[in-house]
Amino acid sequence: MARAIWSGSISFGLVTIPVGLYSATEDHTVHFNQFERDTSDRIRYERVNERTGKEVDYADVVKGHEVGNGDYVVVEPRELQAIAPGRSRSIDIETFVDLSEIDPIFFQKTYWLAPEDKDHARPYALLAAAMNKTNRAGIATFVMRGKQYLTAVRADGDVLALDTLYFADEIRDPRTLLDTLPGKVKPKAGELKMATSLVESMSGAWKPKDYTDTYTGRVNKLIRDKRKGKEIITEEQPPESTDVVDLMDALRRSVESARGGRKPTKAKASSASPIDDASKSELDTLARELKIRGRSRMTRAELLRSVKQEQRKAS
Repeated sequence: MARAIWSGSISFGLVTIPVGLYSATEDHTVHFNQFERDTSDRIRYERVNERTGKEVDYADVVKGHEVGNGDYVVVEPRELQAIAPGRSRSIDIETFVDLSEIDPIFFQKTYWLAPEDKDHARPYALLAAAMNKTNRAGIATFVMRGKQYLTAVRADGDVLALDTLYFADEIRDPRTLLDTLPGKVKPKAGELKMATSLVESMSGAWKPKDYTDTYTGRVNKLIRDKRKGKEIITEEQPPESTDVVDLMDALRRSVESARGGRKPTKAKASSASPIDDASKSELDTLARELKIRGRSRMTRAELLRSVKQEQRKAS
């Protein structure tokens, strides 16, 4: 049985339910230690005084907040502890909102809530059923590990989920942040119709199990291959951006491919070599057959050039 990372109660109106909080997700990122190249020496970090070069004991470290012009306000750890939120043990729902009204950008991390024991299963199930029926989420704040969180409590079937949310002033406005947005640029009618058709042709049901973290899988394979002394084959280069002039043609071919259940492919120029559109892994296979040395360190362009040179020599 999993262990709760927080325990307390959830309240709505005059109903209070003792609950435990459990992490709903897990991180499967491959973690690395750091070493000096060509040695087995681990890299360690020290707290060093930049003026004296001497290591500083952790007990002598204080925090400083820059207030401009290189000036800092120094704050002691005990001062931060004195103003930290109390040890709240209650999630008091202040209001219920339609779940669809919460912009996904506000969602931060998801946890599961479970009744503390079977004696409180009935009010727990009642709250979950009521929120399922109304598509509502309960908005509340609570304190965990000395930090206050804004949360949305919602029903996920017969289980209550708690999503921590960003506060409104933590959301950055893209219009003041990004200077390459299209602004008042409007799509052409024909392009919009074709793009809409493409979106509809590629639409389907949301099936999360169809998607996996392929990069972590490749990292684990890289580690296994290097441990066995195998040669490493790098991935192909990402596709080039679509030229605005070719946008309509790219959309048209994409729609045709999507309707036919095929993956869209780029149009090939009549003068192009048959291997010009080969992926990096395909070029690497050709390079291996041609016994080209140093191929594992080559880019796709270098592989293509080397393969063409060897093919010309052979002919």
